[in-house]
Amino acid sequence: MPQLTMFKTLLSCVVGLGFGTAAGLAQAYPDRPVKLIVPWAAGGDTDNIFRPFAPGLQKHLGQPVVIANVGGASGTKGAKEAKEAPADGYTLYAVHDYIHSAYYTGIGDVKYTDFEPVCMISATPSVLTSSAKTAWKDWAGLLADAKARPGAISVGATLGSTSHFFPAMVEKAAGIKFKYVSYDGLAPRMNAILGGHIDLTDSNMTQKGKVEAGQLRFIAIASEKRSAEMPSVPTLKELGVNVVYEVSRGLLVPKGTPAAVIAKLESACAAATKEAAYADSMKKQATEVKFLNRSQYAAWLKSTDDENALLAKDLGLMRR
Repeated sequence: MPQLTMFKTLLSCVVGLGFGTAAGLAQAYPDRPVKLIVPWAAGGDTDNIFRPFAPGLQKHLGQPVVIANVGGASGTKGAKEAKEAPADGYTLYAVHDYIHSAYYTGIGDVKYTDFEPVCMISATPSVLTSSAKTAWKDWAGLLADAKARPGAISVGATLGSTSHFFPAMVEKAAGIKFKYVSYDGLAPRMNAILGGHIDLTDSNMTQKGKVEAGQLRFIAIASEKRSAEMPSVPTLKELGVNVVYEVSRGLLVPKGTPAAVIAKLESACAAATKEAAYADSMKKQATEVKFLNRSQYAAWLKSTDDENALLAKDLGLMRR
């Protein structure tokens, strides 16, 4: 009995020490710079959302937030690096809906459940965008050409990602067929479409300047109503194509990150989304500042994952 009592006392001390260490780490967090992994190249959509967000996050965390662009393998290289990072709150993962689509199409093996949700920060409607070198200038011309030449119109996409799902939805809704060309993120797709190497791609209002300069054309936006940033661009729905699609972005951390650390990140995230500079930047990109807290984001991720599984199956892209 004395030995049992001694064992229980020792176990209580060890457990107490563990809790004390975790609590101490959470209380001290953050005491050094925080890395934010963006799994795409600089200058792409996700980078353009998180760069103006990072200063506010840095302000409210009280430590530098350093963006690391880790591109490759349709975003899965950055996802793997984030997944394998220590679960201490010093590695954040900038994510969007591709975490679901890439998994179900077999492009990657990292799932959203490999991480802990922190917050959602934005939602951006997709815009069907064409090269200025195409013969057609609007949806009517594109549709006529697509029907006349099935599979001939080239679409630049990150296969298995949102830029693949969006035009695939347009294909199905309009009864047409595209030819897909793979690119790793928006930045290389933009270079390709500006050079006239592809006809179409998925982009958003961040490319407004190029459209105004005559380098690109916005064919249609996948929102419920026209954007105030470019009211001349019609919605797909008003053109008779029943597709509404937006890309939502948020923050995840490695599985096992202490709850107290996530709570600090969630609080800083909430405050950062209220910064005027961030709101102004998002307005220019026709992006909604859309904050969801940890529990709301967790529910949204589950719902969106289920939707992407059904969509991948419906579009014939399911590989799981």
